[in-house]
Amino acid sequence: MLNVAIVEDEAGFQNQMQEYVERFMEKRGENVQITRFSDGQELLREYRPVFDVILLDIEMPQVNGMDAAEEIRRHDADVVIVFITNMAHYAIRGYSVGALDFLLKPVDYQTFELKFQRALNRVHSRESGQVLLSTADGMVRLDTRQIYYVEVQNRMLHYHTDQGEYVLRGTMQRAEQELAAYHFTRCNYWYLVNLRYVTEIRKDTVMVAGHELQVSRRNRSAFLTSLAEYVGGST
Repeated sequence: MLNVAIVEDEAGFQNQMQEYVERFMEKRGENVQITRFSDGQELLREYRPVFDVILLDIEMPQVNGMDAAEEIRRHDADVVIVFITNMAHYAIRGYSVGALDFLLKPVDYQTFELKFQRALNRVHSRESGQVLLSTADGMVRLDTRQIYYVEVQNRMLHYHTDQGEYVLRGTMQRAEQELAAYHFTRCNYWYLVNLRYVTEIRKDTVMVAGHELQVSRRNRSAFLTSLAEYVGGST
């Protein structure tokens, strides 16, 4: 099921966007869950990375869409953001927060359909899988989106996840093979990173879900290339 947020302070346009999304998804026979917000502040309140697509108005009275997007990117590197605006000059700044596209008001359905299909393509290019971990306490099934990064210490794998840390015997090579299809890349010998949680790159470190990890000289070029391809996504 696609999870979509519509953030728009004009009730009439908010209704129109919901109608367009539902029409688009019904045509494809797919389910959608839509959550509506009237302001960026409302969206940011206790934000969690649960949305696939955010249709985000820029001109809003309390927290505008651009500021909201900057804050979202600190917690969610993966969600597809499509800005809604009547001012095209926002485009350059929009790409700095990883916006996929813009909808210029007024929006007709044909234009919406083309842009939303592009957003859906990006979502599908980042679909997750599941892994089964054999820990000392038993078996744990995880969605790959729950994993922040994998660390190897003394021949033990440490899976750092949104549910805590799981420790099990294994090799980094095997973990890398299992997770390669889901956008995991090594930043050094010890760490295998989920690119969806990368929020900042410095000279020799990367921020992953609030954790600062070292980027080795040997892995830096390949890591940055993988990250650029991931951010670029599918068109």
